[in-house]
Amino acid sequence: MQLHHFSIVKQQAGGDVTFAITVKEFAVPPPGQRLRFYAEADKAVNQKTASFVPCGWGPSLFSALGDCVRLIRQFPYEGEHGGDERAASQSTGPPRTLSKAPSKE
Repeated sequence: MQLHHFSIVKQQAGGDVTFAITVKEFAVPPPGQRLRFYAEADKAVNQKTASFVPCGWGPSLFSALGDCVRLIRQFPYEGEHGGDERAASQSTGPPRTLSKAPSKE
C-alpha cells in the first residue's frame, strides 16, 4: 500500500479550516472492491446534524481525492464538538492531545 498526502484549506465565516487528506493506493483492490484508491480527511464535517468524515473511492488517485474534496466543500465544518471553532479554542480545560493508532500496513 502506498500513501499520498494532500491538504486543503476551507474558507468559511468562522475562519479558515485546514483538512489533511490521506489517499491510500492499494496494489490490488481490497476484497469486495474494484477500486484501488481511497481518500479520507482527518476531520469530520456537519457535526451539528450528522457528523461524518469525508472520504472517497476511485479508479484513480484524482477521482478518490476529488470525491473527498467535494464532500469537504459541500458540508460545513462546525468545530470538534459541533460548536463554533472560537468557542472550542477558548475552553478553560487542559489541552487535549490526539494520538494516531498504529497502522497495519
